[in-house]
Amino acid sequence: MQKLNDMLCMVTGGARGIGRAVCEAFLAEGAQVVLTDIDEQEGRKAAEELGCTFRRLDVASEADWDAFAADFPAIDVLVNNAGITGFEDGPAAHDPENASLAEWHRVHAVNTDGCFLGCRYALRAMKAKSTGSIINMSSRSGLVGIPGAAAYAASKAAMRNHTKSVALYAAQQGWQIRCNSIHPAAILTEIWEPMLGEGPDREAKMAALVADTPLKRFGTVEEVAALCVFLASDDSAYMTGAELTLDGGLLAGSAASPG
Repeated sequence: MQKLNDMLCMVTGGARGIGRAVCEAFLAEGAQVVLTDIDEQEGRKAAEELGCTFRRLDVASEADWDAFAADFPAIDVLVNNAGITGFEDGPAAHDPENASLAEWHRVHAVNTDGCFLGCRYALRAMKAKSTGSIINMSSRSGLVGIPGAAAYAASKAAMRNHTKSVALYAAQQGWQIRCNSIHPAAILTEIWEPMLGEGPDREAKMAALVADTPLKRFGTVEEVAALCVFLASDDSAYMTGAELTLDGGLLAGSAASPG
């Protein structure tokens, strides 16, 4: 029996990277998947290649969420995966002293507001059945400070905390609607490619970027997707309000022996 047989699952930011891998894993487990993304061209292409439904969605837009709810009034699983770092257009000041308020708002609009709007939609779409799973894609950066990416870190911390509020609220209502967060560290996606390149020193660059990670490697999108399958399925039926780190041991401390 497939773990997500006939479940209707929605994944935001599904055009590439982690989101696409989650869509693929859900489909392999028998789910009906709605892949959403603000990039209509890439999102539609990914959905066609995977064999699922595509819907354009700007997660920061309440109107977009309302329109989506009109077409999909009930779902079983939501993965709030869409997010931005603030560096999509190149280097910018995102430290606490020099970051602009406009940039702060831009990151939080997608990451924080998008999570809030997604969770609100999911609660309304799941309460008729009184069951469901909400998975919020936070980050290791939501658990520690990131001086050069303050807005991103704060937004991911907000996702972590809101996950717990949603989980407790759903439980208070007597619903079996669960809400959990995932906190990946360095996952090898397209975002790293400009730093890695295709030259002979690619492996050396990769090793340097994960030198502080006890397992000494990047994580894979498939590993994140496998965790999403677990949280979406009945295998995690007694888990809510939890935060799961996927970081190669980074937050456990140093793997080096004391001097």
